[in-house]
Order: sequence, then structure tokens, then C-alpha cells
Amino acid sequence: MTEDDLKHLRRCVELAEEALDAGDQPFGSVLVDGDGAVLFEDRNRETSLADETRHPEFQAARWAAAQLPQERRAAATVYTSGEHCAMCAAAHAWVGLGRIVYASSTEQLVGWSAELSLAPSPVRPLAIQEVAPNIPVSGPVPDLAEAVHALHRRRLSGN
Repeated sequence: MTEDDLKHLRRCVELAEEALDAGDQPFGSVLVDGDGAVLFEDRNRETSLADETRHPEFQAARWAAAQLPQERRAAATVYTSGEHCAMCAAAHAWVGLGRIVYASSTEQLVGWSAELSLAPSPVRPLAIQEVAPNIPVSGPVPDLAEAVHALHRRRLSGN
């Protein structure tokens, strides 16, 4: 994990907080090209846009498919506050994006959801590599994972 990785992950946590402040679940993602330039960033918008597929990782994959040639997609990295769900991991693989770096894992989210008595996901909570085994992944990052956990606690408390 490089300092640049951590910088992009911190931005993902900021985007997750923006999502929470807007009434959405706290997730944020950043797409960075092979040269380190930020190409796309987004936050969760599934509640505010009434579309459960409006995950930022899925939006990054759709943007990349429309805007980047295959070789640039393969060299890109998706940074995200939370490990991709199965839908987003599949989109990432189908589009041919490169590495994924996440602050908090699916396993952590499942534990937090149980701890906070949140409704379970309608989709099986799979690790990225169970869905897309050839994508290189890095994460979680303990300090940033705790910041994401705090956002999920805040979501439940309504503060």
C-alpha cells in the first residue's frame, strides 16, 4: 500500500461521508489511470436516485467502458471505501478494469451490519475474488476501515 493508494482511499472515505450526508449509504469510489490521474469519482446514490444499482464502483465501470480504450482500463485502479459487492465486481471484470484497492472489506461490512442490526443485503456477500478471481486486490486498511465503520454507525444513529 503506497502513500498514493492511501491518499485515494482517504478521498473515497470523504465521498462516503458525502453520500451519508445526502441520505445514501456511505460508499465512495475513485478511478485512477495508470499514470496516477484521477479520471472519475462518485459516491453512492441508490437512495437519492431511487436506484439500488447506483453504487459508485458500478458507475466507475460504466464510465470507463464508455470513455476509455481497453488498454487504459486495464492499467487503471479503482479505489473504494468498501470492497465491491458481487454486482460491482462483475461489472469491473466485464469492463476489464485493473486493480481494486479498498478501505474496508465485505467481511467487515457483514459483521458491522449484524452488530448494528441492519437488514441483510439481498445479494450474497462475496469477496471480489470469489466473483472475479483474476483481479488484483488490496485491502482492507485498518485505520480507514474504522473510519468507514464510524460512518455506518452514524448512519444507524441518524447523526
